[in-house]
Amino acid sequence: MTENVPVEVKDATFDDVVLKAEGIAVVDFWAPWCGPCNTMAPGLEAFAAANPGKVKVFKLDVDDNPKIAERYEIRSIPTIIFFREDEILETNAGAMSETSLQNKLDALLGG
Repeated sequence: MTENVPVEVKDATFDDVVLKAEGIAVVDFWAPWCGPCNTMAPGLEAFAAANPGKVKVFKLDVDDNPKIAERYEIRSIPTIIFFREDEILETNAGAMSETSLQNKLDALLGG
């Protein structure tokens, strides 16, 4: 079994990787210079590890991938978007704890 970890995604691969993912995909829109983004990273990694088979977690660097950031009107980072196929289920601006991420996922899964 492979480990469920956040995967870097780019403008060029976003549609194929995120929007065609089975189940729920969570995208962290971030940048390396963003303090809250870096503070949130360990919780995001723990959230991914705790939910294999339930969720796929991705990270998109908004500085390196402006097209996707613009498409989803990312105005502040971190912003977390929960997707199912190409539908946005939930958008959250600001850092989220592992518990907050888990609560959102559980609610979206009907648990």
